[in-house]
Order: sequence, then C-alpha cells, then structure tokens
Amino acid sequence: MIQIHNKLFFLLLTLCLFLTETAPARAAMQDYPIVKLQSLDKVTARTMVFEAKVGSTVKFGPLYIKIQSCRKAPPIEKPESASFLQIWEITTEEKANWIFSGWMFASSPSLSSMDHPIYDVWIIDCLEGEKEETVEKSETDSNDPTPKPDNSEE
Repeated sequence: MIQIHNKLFFLLLTLCLFLTETAPARAAMQDYPIVKLQSLDKVTARTMVFEAKVGSTVKFGPLYIKIQSCRKAPPIEKPESASFLQIWEITTEEKANWIFSGWMFASSPSLSSMDHPIYDVWIIDCLEGEKEETVEKSETDSNDPTPKPDNSEE
C-alpha cells in the first residue's frame, strides 16, 4: 500500500514539474503615467470618468485619491490594468479617515474594492502620454463635485 502511494506521489510530482516547465513565461506588467478612473456618487447616481497622473492627488467630493502607480499587461498577455491607490476622506470635523489603500484591478473590480457607503471609485485603464488632467462627466450638472488636483504634499 505504501508503494502505491509513493508511486502515485512520484507520478503527481513529475506531472507538476512537467507542467511548470512547459507553462509560458509571463511578461512583466509595464508602468504607465496616467490612470483612468471612474467614480460613482450613490446618493445622486452620478458617475464621472477622469484621468490623473501617477503621483498626483485628485479630490472627488470629500474623498482624496492619491495615485501611486498604474501598470498594464503587455498586448500579448490577457488584458489587465492595475493601479495602487490610496483614498481617504476628510470629514465635516476636518478629520482624515483612510478609506482604501491597495491595488485595484480593472478586470476584477470586486477583488479589491473601496468600501464606502456613498462613493465608489474603480480603475478603468492605464494610459500613455503626458496629458493634463481631464474630466469627462457622464451627467452634467453645475453642482457636480469635480475631481481636482491637490498639489499639496500629504
């Protein structure tokens, strides 16, 4: 009985080694200078799509979003964009509360999502180029909170 288990173990080990040696090598994700984000105000049901440079901080309502990194898989790989974001909220008492700090993935927004009762933020894509910050409003309203760059160091 022990010999059967040993043979089975050896067979499984050989199969695992064979599969790992024949698996295709994955290319490293590439850094991009701009992240494209989408936000949602759950109270008003307004969504906004905006772009921000890596290293900048944008304001959306009481939320501040610091973009630390944006990476994208090469075109030959499965499509994936990921961004490391730090998000905090300034309360009415002028206190800063951390909402989120970590990687967000475009292909799986629920894998690492921001947990906030009023606002949602998620990554759409990483972009090339040295564009100025732009905002696209899906619903225009003069009372919409517009993401604005905050150049102060946090």
